[in-house]
Amino acid sequence: MLVADDHAVVREGLRAFLELQEGIEVVGEAADGREAVETAVRLRPDVIVMDLVMPRLDGVAAMRELRESLPGARVIVLTSFLDDDKLLPALRAGAAGYLLKNARPQELARAVHAAHAGETLLDPVVATRLVETLAATGDEGPLDRLTPREREVLILIGHGVPNKLIARDLGLSEKTVKTHVSHVLGKLGVTDRTQAAVLAVRAGLVDSRA
Repeated sequence: MLVADDHAVVREGLRAFLELQEGIEVVGEAADGREAVETAVRLRPDVIVMDLVMPRLDGVAAMRELRESLPGARVIVLTSFLDDDKLLPALRAGAAGYLLKNARPQELARAVHAAHAGETLLDPVVATRLVETLAATGDEGPLDRLTPREREVLILIGHGVPNKLIARDLGLSEKTVKTHVSHVLGKLGVTDRTQAAVLAVRAGLVDSRA
């Protein structure tokens, strides 16, 4: 994985912690968005932990470039900002997770593993913020195409629940859940779970009190 942050102390701290976690190898660092894109293309990490506010190229612009040049990489946003003008563009750019810098270290490690497994992890505060800013639109769009079971799966996706726990909660096999997730993404016309989660919160399917 790659760590991108313009503060050297933050980068070093993240690297030191993450390298102690089982199954995580930090292959490089970047001090700005441009360096993050160039380094990612060169090293091809599976997961990138990225700040949003960086010189030369901000995190959102970097993610948009990475979707073109390295579509298989999963980007976790780690930032101090929860402003709508940063949160929403980051999710729409394809962030595989959005954590605040006051998150517990183990939450970050969990997010890295989730991203590597193709899952999405949103900080609960982030999920609540999305509900507050998007759910008021009431625009369901393609959600009416979903079966009741697929809607249940989408709600859990909106809460950042991984397939294994969705299977447990709904009493299904993990293979069946994967099939449901695939159908949900296809019917919604999105390419990943983060985009599906954004649609779920926009429609008010995610309970902000959860």
